[in-house]
Amino acid sequence: MFQTEAILIDTSLKEKAWSQLFSGLEKRAFRFACLELGDSGQAGDMVQEAAIKLMQKYSDRPTEEWVALFYAILRNHIRDHQRRQRLERLLGFWRTENDDAEEDLSALPDLFPSPDDQLSGQQLGTQIESALRQLPNRQREAFLFREWQELSVEETAMAMGCSSGSVKVHHYRALRRLRTLLADWAPGGYDDEA
Repeated sequence: MFQTEAILIDTSLKEKAWSQLFSGLEKRAFRFACLELGDSGQAGDMVQEAAIKLMQKYSDRPTEEWVALFYAILRNHIRDHQRRQRLERLLGFWRTENDDAEEDLSALPDLFPSPDDQLSGQQLGTQIESALRQLPNRQREAFLFREWQELSVEETAMAMGCSSGSVKVHHYRALRRLRTLLADWAPGGYDDEA
């Protein structure tokens, strides 16, 4: 009886820890998935699937590892989905009319008060999204995990399944490329020496 109670308490604590963690992680993970997929409906599904898989398969792991594991699972789900889409296109299984009703990142709430600022912000957002899509996958992942998800180098390495050194290289190269691609949006340009 005592052992059963201990298991129930441990399970309850893990559920609370996951609930707290996921409430702060969900929006950032959704944005990450939106940028990777370009479809907010699909992105929401991927985030939910990754959360479920984490709790089903890895709830026994230390809670400190959950963020990196969650992003690794999410990243793998996204890659699998993209692979299936490419295969369907190659095999000629074209999308149905219902699949064309995609939502994009412009559906996210606007943060700019004036119409001019709003237009400028939308243009910048489009440019950033375009620049991110031009990066190789590993560089884009390293950048998004480090800058937007605020993961540490070690957490990013775990999520990407590579070494910390590799994360640093991919992140550095992504920053350099983004500086070049977005130079027109910087007030005085970017100083490569800085």
